[in-house]
Order: sequence, then structure tokens, then C-alpha cells
Amino acid sequence: MPALFDGLKRILVGRPFSTEQLKRKPVPPKIALPIFSSSALSSLAYAPDEILLTLAMAGIAATMLSPAVGVAVLVVLLVLVLSYRQSVEAYPSGGGDYEIVRKNLGPRSGTTVASALLVDFVLTVAVSSSSAAQYLSGVFPALGEHRAAVASAIVAFLVVANLRGRGQGRWSLAIPVYLFVGGMLMMIAVGAVLAFTGNLGLAPSAEFTIIPEQEFATGMHGVVGALLILRAFSTGSAALTGIEVPISNVHYLSKPRAKNAGRILLAMGLLSGVLTLGTLMLARATGIKVVADPQTSLMLNGEPISEAYVQIPVLGQLAQAVFGNFFLGTVVVSILTIAVLLLAGNQAFNSFPNLASHLASDGYLPRQLRTRGDRLGFSNGILSLGLAAIVLILLFNGDVTILVQLYVVGVFVSFTLSQLGMLKHWSRVLVTVTDRKIRAAKRRKRLLNLIGLILSLLVLVVVLATRFVHGAWLAVLGIVALTLIMESLQRHYQQVDSELSIDDEHSATALPARVHALVLVSTVRKPVLRALAFARASRPSKLEAIIVDIEAEKTARTLATWDRLQIPVPITALASPYRDIAGPLIEHIRSIRRESPRDLIVVYIPEYVVGHWWEQLVHNQTAQRVKNRLHYEPGVLIASVPWRLLSSSDALLGAPTEESSAHRNTSPHEG
Repeated sequence: MPALFDGLKRILVGRPFSTEQLKRKPVPPKIALPIFSSSALSSLAYAPDEILLTLAMAGIAATMLSPAVGVAVLVVLLVLVLSYRQSVEAYPSGGGDYEIVRKNLGPRSGTTVASALLVDFVLTVAVSSSSAAQYLSGVFPALGEHRAAVASAIVAFLVVANLRGRGQGRWSLAIPVYLFVGGMLMMIAVGAVLAFTGNLGLAPSAEFTIIPEQEFATGMHGVVGALLILRAFSTGSAALTGIEVPISNVHYLSKPRAKNAGRILLAMGLLSGVLTLGTLMLARATGIKVVADPQTSLMLNGEPISEAYVQIPVLGQLAQAVFGNFFLGTVVVSILTIAVLLLAGNQAFNSFPNLASHLASDGYLPRQLRTRGDRLGFSNGILSLGLAAIVLILLFNGDVTILVQLYVVGVFVSFTLSQLGMLKHWSRVLVTVTDRKIRAAKRRKRLLNLIGLILSLLVLVVVLATRFVHGAWLAVLGIVALTLIMESLQRHYQQVDSELSIDDEHSATALPARVHALVLVSTVRKPVLRALAFARASRPSKLEAIIVDIEAEKTARTLATWDRLQIPVPITALASPYRDIAGPLIEHIRSIRRESPRDLIVVYIPEYVVGHWWEQLVHNQTAQRVKNRLHYEPGVLIASVPWRLLSSSDALLGAPTEESSAHRNTSPHEG
């Protein structure tokens, strides 16, 4: 069985990498730009869809407002990009929002922003994979009914790829993003020219009529209309996801790192803004209609549309309208978009384990998360992220609209706290600055972060006010729960460290007064004789064998065999009227401890080493229960004495070993 698992692991993961291979060359800006921008640029695959889908609740007329909503989103994007350029200059170490908030607002706020970022990374994978499955269903309509399964399979693929250490090649990650950006820019440019000349075609969904929801039957008026626009704005804010990635990866960049990170942020912001606004304007010009439920919200010539209709995402419909070709419109654009979505998910598989490793080092997460696997990645973090993303996908059936509501909450919690942290940073810096020009420059920077804080908080309030009952509450609950868990773990680690620290009263060289060895016996067989031999070899102050009398006839046979073989170790039979092994043994140990409190008691327990999983079910169960009980007894040490059955040798090497052959010829008086 161990050999089988090891073989499967090698097939999936590959051979281990040497620690020396962990060293990497700095990433130049021309490669870092597409790699660190993939998460932000991938939002083009779903953010315009979500804006149009939300506005469509009020009918066709409302969708005409999509460019205006896009402009509002881009204003926030620009301010945050400029703010993060300042942040990376002040904190160029690569700690990102977690470092900024922790240093300026304290550990609790740092834990909160870390929780928000972890939730954000999980949702990046869930949203990217679900959106990729949606684009695949546009090419292969039969997959539409299995969207959650397809998205889960994509996550599983990313997990295996990252466990293998794939995704570390630079140009292999950069080229698909460059192709995507180039393709989108070309589509927007050609579409703009065609629209200007009056030759732009219509989207496949342009001929449909949208049925407004009941509350918007008379149009968008008053508070209801304003709330709908705010909902569209909050959903479209998904276009801002991923803009924090460059400041969290500054340490990977070539020098000057902070300046290069700032340039990448600016280029990413400009590209994201041009692509998002261009997409929304073309969507309006081509008459694209996207709704939550096409079969109930769309009509054609006064009749509901066919049940077989599969809604193609905005980018796919735009390409068909611009290029007038199904292949270009659906297949090529879908392939490029899916590639960028996969890279966005892959980026999360880098960011989540790294952040989890930092948190584990600070004691906020289990310390297993800071351990690197065979291929130098943080394997436990990768597996945790993959599992959490799959759970979310299955829970919400791969619905991108619902997942985006969760996504935006975590993003803007981290944005808001980060901007607040930078405000405090500049206020602290200003205290030490006396030069007027420098103070004026610092105040301008503080003003920019203040504007960023106000806009981030405004978006967060809008998201919570308009989307709380539509799924945002779950993200809030996840962040709060994760924060409480992390703080609880940190308190636990502090308590354990305090408890285990060595002081003058507990010297590391202190020895017990005597060693009292007990060998647990059930029947007189080779494993028991080996345990006796090991116990005698350790030369304890006192040695005795213990048998618990739960079957009188079996106990009598064992004692008779003990006398017949003349084993030179006294054996004690303990009464057990309730057929419990651990209870009488523990009571016997406690009586020894009462007489000699400073004695160390070592209990030798024979155990079988088996080669098949089912053998473990029929062996060692009693020994395991006894060990579990003894672990809670002070002054007791448990020594497991292994006896390797032939199946263990066969499973490991394919043939019996010399040791297992020797076991067959062991003398009954061994030791």
C-alpha cells in the first residue's frame, strides 16, 4: 500500500525538486506585467456581463446606462491604482495589504485583512473556473448542464499543476495574456471603426426583447431605480479585483522593484480601464442582451425563446458582431478568455499559499501551511485552496453571478483597510518631517489615500446594502469566522509556547529517579518476546509483564505458557470485571506513581506493521485504544515495538526481506 500511494504520488506530482531549485531570477517588467495582471484583466470575462445582467432587470432601456456605470467603476479603479503606487513605494517588501494594515492598524486589523484576502483568493479560483466553464459551454452547449462539474475539474487541474510545480515558466504565462489583450484591443478598435462608418453588425441576442421584473414594470423611477444602478455599480466593481497583486509580489521583480511595481500597476489600470469601458460601449452599440434566466426573461417576436438556447457571454457575442464569424466570435475568443481565466486562478494558487505561509509563521494558521512539498510549493496551502474553491463551486452550482457578490466583499474589505492603514502611515511620517516642500508632498499623498479610503468604503457599503441578502452575507460570515479562528489559533500557539518554554525549575538535563518498564501481553507470541527483548535491552530499574484478565481461560493458557517457556520476567495478571484493558492498566500505573512519584514508567506495546489497508482494520486496534488512553497519563512513556508481517515486506519491496525471513526462525527465548 505505501508503494502504491508513492507511485500514484510520483505520477501526479513528479520527482522531488532540490531546495537549491528554489532560487529564482528576478522577473523583468515585460514578463511581470502580464503575469501579475492576469487576475485583474480576467475580470473582463465577467464584470461587463454582470453590469448588463443587473441593469437588464429593468428592461432594455436600463442597459443603455452600462457605459455610465463603467465610467464610475473606472474612476474608483484609477484612484486605487494611484493609491497603490504610493503604497508600494512605502512598503516595497512584498507584504502587500497584510503588511500595511498590520504595521499601521495593529494585529487584529491585520488578521481581518488577511482573512479577507484569503477569502478573495478562494473566490478568485471559484469565479475564474466557473467563468471558464461558462465560456466552454458557449462552444460546447452540452456542457451547460454540467457547469459546476466542469468548473470543479478545472480547479482540480490547477491543483495538480501547482503541486507539480508547473505554472512557474515565465513566457508560458505571459504570452496568453499578451494574446488576450492584443485580441481584445483589436476587437474594440475594429468595432469602433465599424460603428463610426455605420457597418457594425448586431449581436446574436440583439433581436431579443427583455421582460422587466415586476418591480420595474413601469420603468426605473425613484429609489428603486437608484438602487438598481448602485447594484450594477457594485457588481461591476469586480473589474477592480486583482489590482493588489503587484504590490504583494514586489520581491519577485527585478530592480528597481518599487518603481517597476508602480509602472506595472499603472499599465494594468490603463489596460483594464480601456478594455472594460470599450467592451461596455461596444455591447451597447451591438445591442447585446444578457439576463440571469434567458428562458423566462427573453422573448423573440412576442414568444418565449427556445429551451435549447444557450446564452453566450458578452465577449463571445461581441466578437461575432465585430468579425461576423461564429468561429472567431466563439472559439478563438473563448480560448483566449479561458486561458486568461486559468492564469488568474493560477495566480491565486501562488498568492494564497504564500500568504498562508506568512500567517502560519506568525502563528495565525496551522504551521503545516509553511512547509514546502516535494516540488517546492506550499502543498498544504494549494490543497486547502483547491478544496475550498470546489466546495463553493458545488454549493452555488458554478453560478458566476452569485460568486461575484461574494468576491467583491473580500476585495473591498482589504482595499478599505489598506487605505486606512496608509492614512495612518502618512500621519505618522508627517510628525517627523519639518521641510515645507516635503510636508506638502506627503500631504498630497495622504489626500490621495483619503480619497481612496472614501471610495473604497463607499463601494463596500453599496455592496453590503444592495447585495447582502443576495449572497454577500456569506462572504462577511466567512471573513469573520476565519478571523476568529486565526486569533484563536494564535492564542493557542502562544499558550503552548509559554507552557513548553524551559525555565530554571525544569532543566533539560533532569533525569527520573528510576525507570519502571511494563510490557503489555495478550498471548505469548513472537511480537511479545521481541517487546520483552527491547525492554530488557534498555536496562530498566524494574521490569514486569502485564496481562489484563478479560478472558479467564485465555489468561490461564498464557500464564501456563509463560511458566513452561521459563521466561525470566515476572508477569502480573490484572483483574478486569468489565472487560476493559486500558482501565486496569492505568490504575496499576497510578499505584506505581503513588509509591514512586519521580519514577518514569515505560509501557512497551507490540504492534504489527501491515502491508494492506484492510489489515490495519483487523490488527492494532486494541493497542491504538490503549495508547490513546495512556497519552493522558503523566510520567508515562509509550514504546511501540513493531513486528513486520510478510505482507509489509511484499508491499514495500515485492519480496520478503532478510529481516522478515529471520522472524520466522526467531527463538522462543529471544532476548
